[in-house]
Formats: sequence, C-alpha cells, structure tokens
Amino acid sequence: MKFFIDTANLAHIKEAQDLGILDGVTTNPSLMAKEGIKGTDNILQHYKTICEIVPNGDISAEVLSTDFASMVEEGKKLASLHKNIVVKIPMIKDGIKAIKWFTDNGIKTNCTLVFSAGQAILAAKAGATYVSPFIGRIDDSGWDGTQLIGQIASIYATQGFETEILAASIRNANHIIQCAELGADVCTCPLDAILALLKHPLTDIGLAKFLEDAKKM
Repeated sequence: MKFFIDTANLAHIKEAQDLGILDGVTTNPSLMAKEGIKGTDNILQHYKTICEIVPNGDISAEVLSTDFASMVEEGKKLASLHKNIVVKIPMIKDGIKAIKWFTDNGIKTNCTLVFSAGQAILAAKAGATYVSPFIGRIDDSGWDGTQLIGQIASIYATQGFETEILAASIRNANHIIQCAELGADVCTCPLDAILALLKHPLTDIGLAKFLEDAKKM
C-alpha cells in the first residue's frame, strides 16, 4: 500500500518525505485555505513547490469548477504544471465526463468525494487513476467507512478494474491498518496519523530497558 500525505503544509510534507516512505501528496481547497494560500497564482505555485519536494510521487491537484468545459480547461492547466500532477475531480455527472476526457487524453485523475460503491464503479468505468472514498466522513454519519474499502476492493478485483483505491479522510493509525487489510492501494492521511503507526508502549518500555542496561556495560 502506498502512503500519501493529505496536507498543504510544506513542513509536514518535508517531514514525511524525510521518513523515506512517502509516495505522493493529496490536498484540497480547504487544506490550502488552512495554510493561508489564496489566489490562483499562489495556489499554482504551491503545487509546483510540492512537486519539487516530492519529485517521484503523484500529486493530486483539485479543480474548483463544477461544469465539464471548465473542469477540462482547469485540469489541463494543472496537468501542465508538472508531470506528476494528478487532476482531482469531484464525483458529479460532469466530473465523470471530465474523467473520461482526461483518460482519453493521457492525463491522470483522482475521483474525489466518493461515498458509495456505485460511485466507485462509475469512476472506474470512466478510467480514473484513483478513486477516493472518504471513510472518516462516513464514520461521522454513523456508518463504518472501512467497510466501503472492502466492498470496492472486491468489486474491482471481480471486474478487473485498474483504478486504484485511495482511502481518504483517514483520522487515525487504526484506519490505516484496516485499509491495508481490506485491500486499499493507497492511503492518504495527515502526518500525525502516519507518525502514530510508530507508537507502541512496549516499544518505549523495551527501549528504555535497553538504554538502562547499556549504561551497565
């Protein structure tokens, strides 16, 4: 399973890259706004900077339009920024049309805001490179978001779809582990969820004991 970091924070991206396990980055308008990045030119430059930090990973850049023609024009501009840009498209009718257009023209896509297996099927039929089920938001509504990962993985395997399942809206380390078990190809999450995978009390106790014994040598 590939690890993407879901943020627009350059320091967090650099820290994840330095770990040596980072395969890509996802971000969105909300995350850009959180970092105080406003205006088209500044947003585009920020995507370029992210590509420089993670030169060998896919970088999802989200369109802000909701009609087919505008999404295509905006997506072409984003894709021209760097060879690793993946155009992030919302799961709406015109979004599916745009994904098909990008697929036919050799541009990678990430279908975002996916909350059902039916939506995931449409994204795969249109040729999306990635499909992003938002498991944390499903949990918030009272359902188990990770079940959707397993359902999509089963359908894709049965039908031979090549679209990769990119588990999104991940809130904690347990989400990551469950998604790995259920067949997600990628997980995208904040830095703290990745770092939480390092933590176990027995590791801390064991290391403290080793260091204590080392002083006696």
